[in-house]
Amino acid sequence: MVMNTATVGAAVTPAVVETFFSHYLNRKPLHQKPTAHISYDEGLHLIRKFLVYASHHTVEEVQHFTAQWVPHPRWVKVDELKIPEEYITKSAQAIQEQLGHHGIEKVGGKTWWQWRRAGSELAAEWIEMRADYEERKRTNNAGTRVMLYVHGGAYFFGSVDEHRYQMQRHARKLKARVFSPRYRLAPQFPFPCGLQDCLAAYLYLLTVQDPSHIILAGDSAGGGMVLSMMVILRDRGIPLPAGAILISPWCDLTHSFPSVAGDNPLDYVPPHGFQQKPSASWPPPNSDDMLAIEEGLIKDLSHNDRSKHHQSEADAVQGFHVDTHPNPATQNANAATGSTTNGNIPTANTIPGSGQNLSIMIDGKLVEIKDQIQMYASNHLISHPMVSPILQPSLGGLPPLLILTGGGEMLRDEQIYVAHKAANPAKFPPGDAYLDENPHDDNRSQVNQWKPTDVQLQVWDDLCHVAPTLSFTRPAKYMYRSVAQFGAWALARAQKTEIEILDDDNVSIISKSDSEEYDATVEKEKAEAGSKTVGKAGDALPPFKSHMIRQRVDRHGIISPLEPESELPGCTLSPSEIGVIKEGPVKKWMTAKREWDTKYASAKRRVQRQRAREMAQGYEQFGDGEVPPPSALAGRRKTGDDLREKKKERSWGMSLWSLWGSKHDEETMQREQEADKAPETTVASADDGAGARPLHDTETNQGKLLDQGTKPSHSRSRSRRRTVTDQHQTETQNEVDENTPAADLLALKNETLGQPSDNHLTPEFAAKGTTPAILIRAPTNEEYDLKRPKAGGIAFPFSIQGHNASASMTTLTSEIGVAPIDDVRTKGVMKSGVTENGADIHAANGTGSSTEEAKAMRENEQSVNGMTISEKGKEKENEMPASSTDSDKVVENGQVVSAERPPLETFVTAASSFPTL
Repeated sequence: MVMNTATVGAAVTPAVVETFFSHYLNRKPLHQKPTAHISYDEGLHLIRKFLVYASHHTVEEVQHFTAQWVPHPRWVKVDELKIPEEYITKSAQAIQEQLGHHGIEKVGGKTWWQWRRAGSELAAEWIEMRADYEERKRTNNAGTRVMLYVHGGAYFFGSVDEHRYQMQRHARKLKARVFSPRYRLAPQFPFPCGLQDCLAAYLYLLTVQDPSHIILAGDSAGGGMVLSMMVILRDRGIPLPAGAILISPWCDLTHSFPSVAGDNPLDYVPPHGFQQKPSASWPPPNSDDMLAIEEGLIKDLSHNDRSKHHQSEADAVQGFHVDTHPNPATQNANAATGSTTNGNIPTANTIPGSGQNLSIMIDGKLVEIKDQIQMYASNHLISHPMVSPILQPSLGGLPPLLILTGGGEMLRDEQIYVAHKAANPAKFPPGDAYLDENPHDDNRSQVNQWKPTDVQLQVWDDLCHVAPTLSFTRPAKYMYRSVAQFGAWALARAQKTEIEILDDDNVSIISKSDSEEYDATVEKEKAEAGSKTVGKAGDALPPFKSHMIRQRVDRHGIISPLEPESELPGCTLSPSEIGVIKEGPVKKWMTAKREWDTKYASAKRRVQRQRAREMAQGYEQFGDGEVPPPSALAGRRKTGDDLREKKKERSWGMSLWSLWGSKHDEETMQREQEADKAPETTVASADDGAGARPLHDTETNQGKLLDQGTKPSHSRSRSRRRTVTDQHQTETQNEVDENTPAADLLALKNETLGQPSDNHLTPEFAAKGTTPAILIRAPTNEEYDLKRPKAGGIAFPFSIQGHNASASMTTLTSEIGVAPIDDVRTKGVMKSGVTENGADIHAANGTGSSTEEAKAMRENEQSVNGMTISEKGKEKENEMPASSTDSDKVVENGQVVSAERPPLETFVTAASSFPTL
């Protein structure tokens, strides 16, 4: 049966009707679950039923249905753009460099994955609210908020059209432009085809936007793609974006985490993975099929001659083989030992990557997996770190991340693990088998090369995979709100500015059902009781602790602390078990495989014969060293074949789904118009998110040493020059990192004389604060070690009892006529559109020296014997040109004040006021 709106509607309608009645007749099990909302319950069952129905159609049919044209609302502006070829080429070069010789060999070459269908250029869509576009047009503003969004769909289905209703919500909430590439899909275009397209889209975007104006976002497979993109950008020295948002990212294609093996009744993702009706694209020939062809058995197979080969029909279509009598000593390998635990003990090949068929011991039987498991990559590539980012040596050194995880979804453990791995790279390395897989990659040194990434992790109680898909539900409303809050903070931090985000809470009403009204009452009561709610526009981002914001969110949007790492299954899994296929997921896959192979045995046999005939005739080749995977369309090209994509038609089914998803946005804007007012906005400040590391301070000391002499060919200067770090950092100095023990920190403190332990005592804080600017004078050992503080070699007539000498005893003196020690703006910013204010001009004329000159002068002061800072400042005053009309004025904290020295009766420090001698 064909797959169209009518057949899909006929398949899902009974489930919708059944869910409606069961929701009200059997509500007790739904209590305190997201499914207590009728809209969420209906949406969850509808998607689940659609995926079941789609699994009984071919990959090509599912792709065609989900890629059809979907009209957009009139209040959304959509423009399509062709990505120039030069950026596609640059993207391919970056991926080749990242893969290295060993990776290119595993992928099968460096050319085949760059091939495209005739007439299928790489395109992307700009999506923006029409009102925002008109406003930008009036002000001639190119925009400083861009979200590059990579849609999900298990790498093999979905489209920009299908996901546009979600992207337009992000654009509205953040008042941003969304840029979404139409990347090539597996299995016809497996890894790294899609990755090349998405990276090319970002490289193009860098030519029209500053990296500080860009945030990346992706859901499911798109989230995993975004993570791999950022690792490439980091390693190749390409400017990184301001931040990234990963919505239920799929980061482990080996399915090695516990939640995949468990029951997940609150999720819609098929527990056995994606099985499809056989076609020319899926499943591809397995190792037995290829071996038969190589041995010259094509003729027998093509003519269905069974006189020589007595294979049963079941054997011909079986995607795995079960050995019921293996060596009883056979063990499953793990990532700590590789494929062999002991030379005398046989092991099953549970670690992808060796090139051999995967195998695993299950209930005393040896199961050999022959068919390809995942559509995105061959079985030997599913553990590649660019395919499964959980196996990257390090996820440090990336821009700030927001990771949204559904507490009821099948992939939750790997998402929680990725968040903690990024925030603490040294604690979560891959197993030895992956670190030592290719010594030339130097994976072990990369573990400690990058500083921790700042991560906000939100685990949403009982929610499904990519809950924003159900954009018409109340839980999704909170997720969109959280995305806008984090996105605004990341942009504000990178641009060092204030970002307005939409505050439509008063007019944003999801539903008027009884359950929704009850939820609204509960939320109001909890808010009044002081409970923290998630992501409301303008709410300050909480401070990062150990580079993380760890939150659990209930269905009412109320935040509570996430459990410690020791209580999270994803964080307690041994590195030796990560990236290793497991018994639970394989059992589920085998059960479904038997069902599909039995039901579609004749169809699969027919496809096998056709593939054998085509291979016997021969396909077009790419040249030496190019071996496309069996599923790749690039390796199945026949001379004279027209491989153009089918023309898109309007999908009434997808249009209805999009209309349902867009209804909330349209009603919200109508309420704003009825209220006769513009949408309320609040300000997100870069001052939020205390504790985050500086945006471009990515490498540890070890990483910097490794880079000496081997810097990447691309420069990071553009990214550094055009972005500004957060003002409130608690990151330690370069000598320490997040793993430095407390004892070492104390020892380092004693060695680093004159270094204040309180950030409020630093010159940078003094220059930016609201109190008079003061400078820290680095004392001598004698002055610092003794308990009696001194000024200019003269001890004060008191001592500090009960405490060792500390930074609080550092003498603070005022230097006259010196501008603030650190200009908070980026060098050259005045030439980039920032207006000079009167205080800046006054300061330049009054002091007669630049910030750099003042800094050099202060460094020289410490080497002058017998001359205090105050004396040096007085000498500088005497040298001021007499012609200066403002010689009696200086600038402190952006204000012009008198240069007259303060009276010496009182000596001011950051802590107390002490009388002088």
